[in-house]
Amino acid sequence: MQITFYIIERMAKLNYTHLRAFHAVAHEGNLTRAAETLGVAQSAVSTQIKTLEARLGHALFERRGRVLHLTEAGRIALDCADTAFEAGEELLETLAGRVAARQVLRVGALATLSRNFQLTFLRPLLGAPDVSVVLRAGSLAELLAELEALRLDVVLLNEAPRHDAATPWRSHRIDDQPVRLVGHPHRLPNGRPVAEILRDTPLILPSEGNTLRTQFDRICERLDVTPVIAAEADDMAMMRLLVREDAGLALVPPIVVRDELESGLLVEAPQLEDLHEEFWAITLPRQFPNPLVSKVLASPN
Repeated sequence: MQITFYIIERMAKLNYTHLRAFHAVAHEGNLTRAAETLGVAQSAVSTQIKTLEARLGHALFERRGRVLHLTEAGRIALDCADTAFEAGEELLETLAGRVAARQVLRVGALATLSRNFQLTFLRPLLGAPDVSVVLRAGSLAELLAELEALRLDVVLLNEAPRHDAATPWRSHRIDDQPVRLVGHPHRLPNGRPVAEILRDTPLILPSEGNTLRTQFDRICERLDVTPVIAAEADDMAMMRLLVREDAGLALVPPIVVRDELESGLLVEAPQLEDLHEEFWAITLPRQFPNPLVSKVLASPN
């Protein structure tokens, strides 16, 4: 928030023309198209952008081939410019003065990640009148690419991505939960041994290749058990639906079926040894970090 106020203060010394030129180029990605949109010469747009960069003390664009891409400072400046023009339009339409700027947190989450976990992570921001949360789902590669391009502020995963000198991610472990077999009470009579449960009861498991599934398969090997697999699913939300329909016992972190456990619809089997799932928030070191990221990372989950 501090850097946002800083940029707005510097922009107060600029005229509307500089800001509109930057706004047009940022959305068009091209000086020629921006100049056509504004109805001015391309050289005039280029001069206005250079003036804005000089006043702010930061480059706002970097050229990749024929396309202009926003720098980190440029993306922050664009958020401020969008807010400024929205406020101007609101002023003209309602004569209501200025509109309070909203903070935006852009969150990416693995498509298969528990929705309950995502909700718990975002709870500190939900209902805040000056905060907007943008949620996007995708694959690991897609989300990390979006994070690197500064189109996401934080990515939520259930496994820390590999890290080396070329991938400067910061991995924050925000939760570590035991994983249980859960199901309808009739499938889990008291005192039944875990090995017997695994051998005789239909199971709903994560697909092969999933870290959780790999851990489970190793436990079955140690117990010399061949499980009865009723269903396999990549998506925790689908596993939740399957266990609610009594297709078998589901192998999930309790948070996935928190409401069903609290209501008594589902119950937990005895804990499987060493079986757990970690939840991670991945960020990128930034010169101008989004203050909302610190807020959600600092909140106990």
